[in-house]
Amino acid sequence: MANLGYMQLVRHCNQYCRICSNPETPYVLDLDTAKREVDDFVTRGYDGVILTGGEPSLSAIVVDVVRYAIDRGLSVRMITNGSRIADASVARAYVDAGLRHFHVSLYSSRAHVHDHITCVKGSWDLACRAIANLGDLSANVDLNTVINRFNCDHLDELARMVVHRFPFVHHMVFNNLDPSMGRAETNREALHRLTDMEESLNKALTILSSARKTFRVERVPLCFMTDFAYASTETRKIIKKEERTVHFLDEKGTVRQTSFRHHKAQVCGVCSLDTVCAGLFDMGAGYDEAELAPVFVDKEPIIRRVMGGQR
Repeated sequence: MANLGYMQLVRHCNQYCRICSNPETPYVLDLDTAKREVDDFVTRGYDGVILTGGEPSLSAIVVDVVRYAIDRGLSVRMITNGSRIADASVARAYVDAGLRHFHVSLYSSRAHVHDHITCVKGSWDLACRAIANLGDLSANVDLNTVINRFNCDHLDELARMVVHRFPFVHHMVFNNLDPSMGRAETNREALHRLTDMEESLNKALTILSSARKTFRVERVPLCFMTDFAYASTETRKIIKKEERTVHFLDEKGTVRQTSFRHHKAQVCGVCSLDTVCAGLFDMGAGYDEAELAPVFVDKEPIIRRVMGGQR
């Protein structure tokens, strides 16, 4: 079992994504506080820390935090839009400091769709350049995409592009839109129906599986990804009884999460995967429980695969 902590370095960003669920604030983490948060993860027995934001590469203390965390025995990752890492010298500085695992956000295989989502023209080119720079430095690169109305019909196209253009990328994460806060709460046109993404998502996962890539899917009920239930982030945490701790840069402060279950509909009670499925995130406020349907498959192979360490 690997527990990872999250640390927000900043709460501002240089993009204005319509799908962002992280409200922007002026808060910036200072180095002394960052060190105390790293120490907290060590005390909890965590394996690593994920640097996030806002856009964490806008922080002036990235290199110092990375070095301190590594000295304390933690692995370090960064979730980033890639805009600053498109500069090869910035990418090199991070890698040289010991930051060698990056999660880069790429929302579409189509530049105009990605740029529409980020509200920054040229952001797709920057993200692709960042991915290429990190590949040249032999860094470990994962790609994150948020499923939304603008890309939900061509997720398979994105998967195919990654396989062919960035063969060194071995892992992708598909994160279903969180419409509960931030810009995503006000930009309701970005919200999709679950049925709108079902075919494209399953095609994408099939492409990645055939190419021997690994993947995770977040906030998607298992009835929409039954063949790939083992890849649900929440399902894996439920089965392995994991936890996570996030140090927020706002009034929430430090939050420790040990439950990864969301809302359930009445029909979930007869579903054979009910006990290992997180259910529907933001049911009623965003997504419709009427889209949920029970499935009747054996959950034991899913549990064995998760507990056996297969990705």
